[in-house]
Amino acid sequence: MASATLNAEPSLLNEREQNQLPPKSYVNAAEENVNLGSRKEQIPPAQYTGQGEDDAPRSPRKKTHKKSGSLRMNGHQPPKRKETSVVVVEDFQDKNGERLTGLKRNDTIELVSGRKAGAGWEKSQYEPLPRCIRFISIADPFYPPSIHFAPLSIPLKRRLQTLLVLAHTLSVAGLLTIFFLLCAIPLFWPILVPYLLYVILSAAPHSGNLSHRSDFLRSLKIWSLFASYFPARLHRSAELPSTRKYVFGYHPHGIISHGAFAAFATEALGFSKLFPGITNTLLTLDNNFRVPLYREYALAMGLASVSRESCENILSRGGPNKEGMGRAITIVVGGARESLDAQPHSLRLVLKCRKGFIKLAIRTGADLVPVLAFGENELYDQVQSEQHPLIHRMQLVVKKVMGFTIPLFHARGVFNYDMGLMPYRRPLNVVVGKPIKVVQQGKPDDAYVDEIHALYMSELERIWQEWKDQFAMERTSELEIVE
Repeated sequence: MASATLNAEPSLLNEREQNQLPPKSYVNAAEENVNLGSRKEQIPPAQYTGQGEDDAPRSPRKKTHKKSGSLRMNGHQPPKRKETSVVVVEDFQDKNGERLTGLKRNDTIELVSGRKAGAGWEKSQYEPLPRCIRFISIADPFYPPSIHFAPLSIPLKRRLQTLLVLAHTLSVAGLLTIFFLLCAIPLFWPILVPYLLYVILSAAPHSGNLSHRSDFLRSLKIWSLFASYFPARLHRSAELPSTRKYVFGYHPHGIISHGAFAAFATEALGFSKLFPGITNTLLTLDNNFRVPLYREYALAMGLASVSRESCENILSRGGPNKEGMGRAITIVVGGARESLDAQPHSLRLVLKCRKGFIKLAIRTGADLVPVLAFGENELYDQVQSEQHPLIHRMQLVVKKVMGFTIPLFHARGVFNYDMGLMPYRRPLNVVVGKPIKVVQQGKPDDAYVDEIHALYMSELERIWQEWKDQFAMERTSELEIVE
């Protein structure tokens, strides 16, 4: 009985014939086993939903771009994350009890992060987004061969994010258009004529008093929507004592410097929580304060002119000691020249010959703080200078004559994902480095200027080397400092 149990079904052909059993195909049985083994439960690949607050798919990438890294950044492929020695800790709290996120490497380097943009806007639940509609467009070397239109069922939060970024991007053109429309109405002329004289004669952008600055406007929750569009995050390498004054150098310029605005012109990323007691002023071109209506918006957001007079006034007035203690300015050092080198997945900084901000810091006794924005160059695509040298030379001529230049760029639109002036939804991580202490000198010595400049570039290199694997995983080149 036991033998029958062990050999319930003979395997040899002659034995199967004696028992009147049909021949058994072991080839078929083996294939069945293989098929059964391949049918084991598999986890389907999850759709890449990006990083941070936004859980909707990223904007599709144009097909003409053959870099796989760029495709992964826009949602076509899940990113291949590298193993890093970074862990997340949650044991940081400010004096008001608000919890701050920290990133810590095994080599004891610590990076404290500000608040998560977009928190509080995710109360409503929505169904997953349907696939977008594709239409074939006219062939053009600059635009993609197909357009991906946004679906109709977009969550309200994403619509509000797009609206805020669009309003900021078109703020200059929009407010200037409103001003011209008002000029077409004679009823407003008695008001507009004195206002134009005020715009021409006002010294508010240079005075350093910051009297037009509105903390209420800077702290509105709508700016959290603006920052969560990308999403953006602010990180701190070291605490900054409020008994000093500082010059923040922001890199890179990118196309429009969205990261600088989110981090230093609003409270969306929690600057005052990370750096309590410090009043930071983002600086921009003086010509922006000659645009009617827009100048009022810029002054209310705490912006000021980047002129030498403005910088020295801000850092030598106000504060508890009325000499600038606790004040800071943020300068986008590379300027318009650097915007021409803003290519995705690369970081090319115009810095070697930029020493004016170093001399400013020495004259005013302000410590230098390098800032590196990972992802700023990824927000737009623009014509590459190597492929279009004539266009590049024309842009340099415009820069030399008029003081600004016009990059030929594009990204996505309001209702499509492939062409327009809206930035891509790609993560922005603004890392504030360690301060470089400066000894004040009325007339800075050239040797001392070169020494501080070298320390500044060294700190930028440190930030890049320590956090490139965390925040620049899709890079195609390393940090390059030129000119």
